[in-house]
Amino acid sequence: MLPWLLLAFSAFAEDTAAVPVSDDPYAWLEDVTSEKSLAWVSERNKESTGKIQDGAYKKLHATFKAVLDSDARIPYVSKMGGYYYNFWQDKDHERGVWRRTTLEEYRKPKPAWETVIDLDALDKAEGVSWVWHGANCLEPEYAHCLIALSRGGSDADVKREYDLGKKAWVADGFSVPEAKSEVGWITADKLWVATDMGEGSLTTSGYPREARVWDRGTKLADAPVVFSVPTTDVSVSAWTSHEPGYTRHFTARSPTFFTGRTYVSQGGLFTHIAVPDDAQPSVFREWLFVELRTEWTTGGKTWPGGSLLVTKFDDFMAGKREFEALFTPSATTALNGIALTPTHVVLNTLDNVKSRVFLADHASGAWKIAPMTGLPEFGTIGVSAVDSDESEELFITTTDFVTPTQLLLGSATGTAPTLLKALPAMYNAKGLEITQHEAVSKDGTKIPYFQVAKKGVALNGKNPTLLYGYGGFEVSMLPNYNGIIGNGWLAKGGVYVLANIRGGGEFGPAWHTSVVKENRQRVYEDFSAVAKDLVARKLTSAEHLGTMGGSNGGLLMGNMMTQYPELFGAIVCQVPLLDMKRYSHLLAGASWMDEYGDPDDPKQWEYIQTFSPYQLDRADRPSPPVLFTTSTRDDRVHPGHARKMAAKMLSEGKPVLLWEDMEGGHGGASTSDQKATMWGLTYSFLWKELK
Repeated sequence: MLPWLLLAFSAFAEDTAAVPVSDDPYAWLEDVTSEKSLAWVSERNKESTGKIQDGAYKKLHATFKAVLDSDARIPYVSKMGGYYYNFWQDKDHERGVWRRTTLEEYRKPKPAWETVIDLDALDKAEGVSWVWHGANCLEPEYAHCLIALSRGGSDADVKREYDLGKKAWVADGFSVPEAKSEVGWITADKLWVATDMGEGSLTTSGYPREARVWDRGTKLADAPVVFSVPTTDVSVSAWTSHEPGYTRHFTARSPTFFTGRTYVSQGGLFTHIAVPDDAQPSVFREWLFVELRTEWTTGGKTWPGGSLLVTKFDDFMAGKREFEALFTPSATTALNGIALTPTHVVLNTLDNVKSRVFLADHASGAWKIAPMTGLPEFGTIGVSAVDSDESEELFITTTDFVTPTQLLLGSATGTAPTLLKALPAMYNAKGLEITQHEAVSKDGTKIPYFQVAKKGVALNGKNPTLLYGYGGFEVSMLPNYNGIIGNGWLAKGGVYVLANIRGGGEFGPAWHTSVVKENRQRVYEDFSAVAKDLVARKLTSAEHLGTMGGSNGGLLMGNMMTQYPELFGAIVCQVPLLDMKRYSHLLAGASWMDEYGDPDDPKQWEYIQTFSPYQLDRADRPSPPVLFTTSTRDDRVHPGHARKMAAKMLSEGKPVLLWEDMEGGHGGASTSDQKATMWGLTYSFLWKELK
């Protein structure tokens, strides 16, 4: 291991010191970078590679790396000024390059790109494995940017000022040390900074609780605190909107993961934008938009949860409550996001988990809504504004499981979209078809799921089938084209299933809120119902059915292996939460108590322990083969979850493997080679166990 990496891990370990647990024999594995822990991880990695990395693995690794490095991938861009910027990794740029081009060039099959920052060269010069975290550039000139760089892929990163015109770092410019920071431009010489300033400056979730205003040429330590929140909040935020003619300054507190209060600077004071704490306000030009999670009665009307409301911002701050609804949900529809242009609102919605896009405009003095034409009837559609300050143009992506992704250039004015980029076929999808089915959960709720299989697939119970799910945080699982899944599973004859279980946002906020905290068990009942339905339909059988999920989906996998082990022939559990007694004391865990509950409260622990895999695991209950994957540099979900669960199950003689990458953060891997290794191990393991 290189000396700088030892130093990096040493600093990381200080931030992730474990709270001692006297009755847990595997608590020592929570010490992320101790010599003993890393030696144990090294042994597990050797065992995993020794059992999986055969000739078939090597072919898969080579295929995956070719997909990840392919020049045929769509280079997605963001517009700043007259340029279109893209971050790109391939075989010649392992760490990546931040580059730019013009729209005229971008339209060409092979655009000419101008390199702005070469991360591989920076890595070599500084001896650090930097991972790109993005650029925040001051509009409208876009002369200077704050570049975010992470060591090894952790959420914590450094921020450095960069001069776009000179393509050089600004000497003695703004620089924020490594932390889970939030930094934004106020003016060219003034920043918002919320970062780790030492004792008392962070919340119990590990995020900043103080927002400061930092002037150029002064010390960050001397920057005054202008807004702070209690340590029990999740985090603080502060930002300035720079829409032409509508410059405003905002601060916000997040008491929980799903609640917040936003304030706007008026007359030198920050005034609360008085919408419900669980609603999401956004201010754009003259408008205030409010996305509701639960029902709200205001202005003499009651609006259902899941609605998108709009009113004039100044009118609202003056006390008026006359809203219009741009979207209200039905039993099968949900809002999946909005895009804003100077004169339009683009409504991206779901109808039974299929994308539908609508355009809303106020040109006539009243809001009018119409469907956007020229888009596919099936699949997932993404819409974003090209430049919300200056243009009605839209970037539109279309994708599904078997149709390669396309990037279109459209307009909120209704002009027919034109093709900008198209991904070629990354795997052989000939003969595959997408079907949608329903399982019935324990409480009678119908749970939809997508199936991708050969047309006319034999219903003989013998098809190797991979079931994927997430089930949390209102994150929707939608069809998309994926060269890893395609080559690793579908092209080799496997059936792929994506479950739309509760906990996601596929049917609006209530699809999520109905299964938080004391109702969490419903998530696992939903997923097991889908698994049982696949067997009942004779698509597959337990010995041929595998399942996979990560993060909150890793918690889902943990509950499958402890509550429903008889349903599966193999399980892949990625960057998971598993010890729900300890989760709120590890890294960012305290921020998720709105989802799972507080395990330190005896009454809440009563229900949390019913879905805590680490506590549910029993030596006398068999388990299907399990592969755990995690990352030493994951500073969001502690790698101790996967380590401890693997150690405990191994002590019970269960068929368990663990792979831990030294880099990758919560994504599990950073470079294309690391990703190809992780996915090569994953799919080789599944084929060995299920075929």
